[in-house]
Amino acid sequence: MMRSRLFSLLALGAAAAGQTVDRTKPPQTPPLPAYHLPPVQESKLDNGLSIVLLEDDRFPLITVRLAFTAGSRFDPPELRGLAEATGSLLTDGTRRRTSRQIAEEATAIGGAIGAQTSPDTLTIAASSLSEHAAELLDLVADVARNATFPAGEVKLYKQNRAQRLLEQRSQSAFLAEEKFEETIFGANPYGHPNPTAESIAKLDIPALDRFRVSYLVPNNGVLIVLGKLPARAALLKMLQQQFGDWKQRPVPAVEMAPIPAPHRSITLVDRPGSVQADVHIGRLAIPRTSPDYYPLVVGSTILGGGTSSRLFNTIREKEGYAYSVYSHQTPMKDAGVFGAVMQVRNEVVGPAITEMLSELNGMAKERVQASELSDVKNYLSGVFVLRLQTQDGLASQLAVTRTMGLPVDYLEKYTTRIRSVEPDQIQAVAKKIIAAEQASIVVVGDAKQIGPALEKFGKVDVTKE
Repeated sequence: MMRSRLFSLLALGAAAAGQTVDRTKPPQTPPLPAYHLPPVQESKLDNGLSIVLLEDDRFPLITVRLAFTAGSRFDPPELRGLAEATGSLLTDGTRRRTSRQIAEEATAIGGAIGAQTSPDTLTIAASSLSEHAAELLDLVADVARNATFPAGEVKLYKQNRAQRLLEQRSQSAFLAEEKFEETIFGANPYGHPNPTAESIAKLDIPALDRFRVSYLVPNNGVLIVLGKLPARAALLKMLQQQFGDWKQRPVPAVEMAPIPAPHRSITLVDRPGSVQADVHIGRLAIPRTSPDYYPLVVGSTILGGGTSSRLFNTIREKEGYAYSVYSHQTPMKDAGVFGAVMQVRNEVVGPAITEMLSELNGMAKERVQASELSDVKNYLSGVFVLRLQTQDGLASQLAVTRTMGLPVDYLEKYTTRIRSVEPDQIQAVAKKIIAAEQASIVVVGDAKQIGPALEKFGKVDVTKE
């Protein structure tokens, strides 16, 4: 019997050796299966709070997102950073709990609680072991409804945020991004997501409470509960107990400055003594709800989405101008930004910008290659599905779909829509958004060293840090 098995193995090995393997070609990527959401149950409380429930019993965990349309774009002009401060301080004390009690109770149920902000949203994120669903929901409700912003915590936050702002503004990359957003959006709040030293100093408890009372209201929010859930009737009873008597209020209308039309400009932020320049080139783009969103995602990734991208291969690998170079598209609720970014040595600023402009314009002039398109579609589809494999990733994506006004099938159809993008669509969106005719160029660096090189591209507006 042993000799028979050995003979069979040798025969199989000989047969395999007789087959020629073309090692010049990568193995075929198997088709990515379509993504299917777990069953979703949606409802709304009488006070207007939207409820989204998803059962995922793979792990004994529960994940919660309570998201509000309440991001930095709603900051008063004189109190930039108010939404960020409100989110940071929500878990630092309520009418029922101190900051320490909140942290200890979250830890005791095997979880955590915190808040995060974006230009459009403020989101409370929490998790725990599923057996403690009632305690977790009680904690989330208390933080959202009863935050008191204790004076000592506010003082400490202001001190720490002022120090962090100083550290951020010592980095040329931060200055470049800040000026780039300001150039794209002008006086619109999308262009001013960060606090200033003056706005931090003005921050006080009444302002924090006004923001919470105005925007953290049930009719302005969505509650997502995901994981190994209690029985539906029991869970709905918990939600009613914790959130049912939360009074709705009209959300204040806010007048915001219009977003300026894209325009060609060159801005140099003078940073004397800098040995390198931080370069941002880009323009106003589109929100996630635009039909051009998927072609832009694919096109931007081909252009500068990793180590196989055009910008990386040209500016870093071929020319050696930069260590870091990439492109990005950032969708928001009512707008978006497209940009290409690099950090280069002073002596190559001119040729590096020339190459980057050439690559941006090249996306509009020629159709992308089939191999580029296939590789990027596989990459984007795979990464997206991987992000949805954890409760945290899925809950975060669900919060995005609900607060951004995306259709209910957005997550399930994402990979299909990415894979449906054609070269003509990419070229068309590149002509509208990626090409550099109406792009703003923002550079942070030593004006004496790099100013003459920038002047070759047009009139340069020089500003101080």
